[in-house]
Amino acid sequence: MSIGNSLPSVRSASAGRAGGVPPVPPPSGGRAVPRRAASGRRAELLAPFVLVAPAVLILVLLRLWPLLLGVNFSFTGDGDRDGAMVGFDNYVDLLHDPLFQQALRNVGLLVLLLPVAVAIPGLLATFIYLRVPGHRFYRSVYFFPAVLSPVIVGAIFNLLLSFDGPVNVVLSTVGIGPVDWLGDPDVAMFAVVGVHMWATFGMALVVFLAGFATLDAALLDAARVDGASLAQVIWHVIIPSLSRTIQFVFVTTMIGMLTSMFGLLYVMTTGGPEGSTYLPEYYIWIQQGQMNRPALASAASTALFVIMLVVGLLQLKLLRRAGRED
Repeated sequence: MSIGNSLPSVRSASAGRAGGVPPVPPPSGGRAVPRRAASGRRAELLAPFVLVAPAVLILVLLRLWPLLLGVNFSFTGDGDRDGAMVGFDNYVDLLHDPLFQQALRNVGLLVLLLPVAVAIPGLLATFIYLRVPGHRFYRSVYFFPAVLSPVIVGAIFNLLLSFDGPVNVVLSTVGIGPVDWLGDPDVAMFAVVGVHMWATFGMALVVFLAGFATLDAALLDAARVDGASLAQVIWHVIIPSLSRTIQFVFVTTMIGMLTSMFGLLYVMTTGGPEGSTYLPEYYIWIQQGQMNRPALASAASTALFVIMLVVGLLQLKLLRRAGRED
């Protein structure tokens, strides 16, 4: 009996060695598969953090850490008190400095002019998308100013806006006296902001055109069938559909106005006349580069950061509330 019972096992073993079907290994108790599945799920959970980690590290080292160092440095002194902790003395000096007060008033002016800076590229993008007469011209030249250096733009408009320049010559032909565009304290800031809008609207227009790519064309067709005018299409169809794009352009345009006008200011007005074109970034450069007051410049930089943060958050809140009401 024992010899007969052992024959099948011997035959199966010999068959396996001869190239037949190998014997099925005994089950491992169901442990290997769950372990592999658990390790796979863990890898899937960790993958996003691993991919984002380099960017976060760069932001922390090159953005957040210098920002914290600058904030800490703003509480130290200049001159005889160099390196000593002075508390909020630098911020008190800022609030009592007439030039910084003028810079803050100009920030308020930029906030008031911001809707115009957003509406211009928005309308041009709408004309291009709806193929109104002249849209090919806008499409061919809209990005040209954005590729020019602020120094070149400032030099060009210094010639155009000079007291005896082409702009005043054209105005004189229609009976308007010459305007001192860059020498009148009441006009100079508007002139510089207008030049900045012209030089930078191309980037915002590109963003708007990208937003139009996501617009549902059926909504425009329905509006046309209902007999809606161009103004009604823009107000009731395009603006609600591009609410997120408009929010993005508002915030980025405001940041650009507060942090990217130094080149124009330096070339066109150097902060004048009478400090009327000062902005926080120009004030920071003056205090750091000419007055040798780096701690005060750090305090002004911190104040500029807080201003951009508050203005950006308020804009987003107002735009989201308007979107919900629509």
